[in-house]
Amino acid sequence: QVQLVESGGGLVQAGGSLRLSCAASRSIFSFNVMAWYHQAPGKQRELVAVISSGGSTNYADSVKGRFTISRDNARKTVYLQMNSLNPEDTGVYYCNFRGVIRDYWGQGTQVTVSS
Repeated sequence: QVQLVESGGGLVQAGGSLRLSCAASRSIFSFNVMAWYHQAPGKQRELVAVISSGGSTNYADSVKGRFTISRDNARKTVYLQMNSLNPEDTGVYYCNFRGVIRDYWGQGTQVTVSS
């Protein structure tokens, strides 16, 4: 079992930046894939960024060049650096750890981008 706690969300003007953090309750070495998802108001949750244990990353087209996912195994934390934010980035952001048997989710952190 692992508990995930996201933080770093908030209200920001268009063009601004935020850094989201997802802190795990135990070591994250065993997780091969960690990801961030975005759920806009009234829409389904969508994959935003993925990072593997080896550090390989992949991004949704809508955030390429603006968002960066990273992981710090020593701090048991995954980050999402979000730059050049726009109102379409508004929503709840969830971190996701893909275990061998099941996935783990955080409670989400709200990001609101004003125009």
